[in-house]
Amino acid sequence: MKRNFKVLMVLKFAAMFLIFGTILGFVTMGLWNWLVPVLFHGPVITFWQAIGLFILSKILLGGFKGKGGRHGGGPWGRRGGMRGEYMRKRFEERMSHMSEEEKEKFRKRCNFWENRGMEGMHRNTETSTESKSE
Repeated sequence: MKRNFKVLMVLKFAAMFLIFGTILGFVTMGLWNWLVPVLFHGPVITFWQAIGLFILSKILLGGFKGKGGRHGGGPWGRRGGMRGEYMRKRFEERMSHMSEEEKEKFRKRCNFWENRGMEGMHRNTETSTESKSE
């Protein structure tokens, strides 16, 4: 029973993959053949060239990494990889050297909704500089 279910799930996945890939190939081919020859006097491409073009774009733009594209993956994504880890450790190290009062001031400046954006941040920094000068 479990084996039949697994086989059925694999077949469904393979069918969905093929259907999605076919649609994606035709959409890529259609967009290319509609825009590139008219705008840039480029060549018309076939279905298989469109699939290759799509795969090449995913490789170059980092889309095969689990969460790519708009989710922040890829080489220019928000997650940052090793750089993100380095920045987090650096931030934690700087926070560990702050007093509780400094940490509270920092949290107040960073709280976007409480401060209502940039105006609030500037308002907080103005009041903190005025209190230092007194």
